[in-house]
Amino acid sequence: MSRVTKLALLLIAMAAGTSPLFAEGVAPSAAKLIDFGHGWAITNSMATGWAISLLLVLLIRWLVGKPAIIPSKGQAVFESLIEGLRGIFEPIVGKAAFPTAFPLLITFFVFILFHNWMGLIPGVGTMGWGTEDASGHFHLTWAWIRPHNADFNGTIALALVSFGAWAIIVFKFAGPKVIMMDLFGNKADKNETPGWLYPILSLVFLAVGLIEVFSIAIRPFTLSVRLFGNVFGGENLLHGTGFFFVFYFMELLVGIIQALVFTLLTSVYIGLLCNHEGGDHGHGDDKHGHAAEAHH
Repeated sequence: MSRVTKLALLLIAMAAGTSPLFAEGVAPSAAKLIDFGHGWAITNSMATGWAISLLLVLLIRWLVGKPAIIPSKGQAVFESLIEGLRGIFEPIVGKAAFPTAFPLLITFFVFILFHNWMGLIPGVGTMGWGTEDASGHFHLTWAWIRPHNADFNGTIALALVSFGAWAIIVFKFAGPKVIMMDLFGNKADKNETPGWLYPILSLVFLAVGLIEVFSIAIRPFTLSVRLFGNVFGGENLLHGTGFFFVFYFMELLVGIIQALVFTLLTSVYIGLLCNHEGGDHGHGDDKHGHAAEAHH
């Protein structure tokens, strides 16, 4: 954030009657509700994640009810959401992997969206027990409710689930041979490339593949940091400015964008390997077979 932007935010906050310099923000670390020792504990962010997940399940069950051919209003709303997300993700993932990947993607989007918005409720992350120093300032030491995505442990868990699901899906629908070729194979056309240049290009593609392997390995870190940084920073901005309405509605939009970005990146990672030439590696022999039958 530039100095001009920071100054603008400070002036707006002062106009709203608050000061971000002295306001209490979201705690940088989760508080332990139950400590089992040896590094094992249940934190307030974990409890919030479980509670919101349960509420989401109950809300969807209540909206949909018993599915019917002529949908109820709640079922129609949920089906519209599914169709909208399907239109976004299916072209990216590919038709072959889409039925397997879509339940994961829609769960990511809904879960992350509601947890991003969870921090917009006044008092979340700042209600709890604390201490008062000699100057009379209150310092929060234990929060009752902590947003799941404002805790780096929560976002890294989401990123690891995304990475694990990506590995399972690409190995199932692309296979080791396609993955190795995509990473390290020479993509140049041997018939159109000079003989002396082709081995050199093979070394170039090998080096690029090693760089790609490194970028794949750090995906859980980049996914988690992007989500955590935006949510944690946005909540501190809100608490520091006394939930000034301009920033409040801005964070509503940011919550949607970050949920969509996380889910889109997961779908792109899958589609890069599973959506080559129509997204179906596993049925290449069938395609050749149908072409031969048409020829005969």
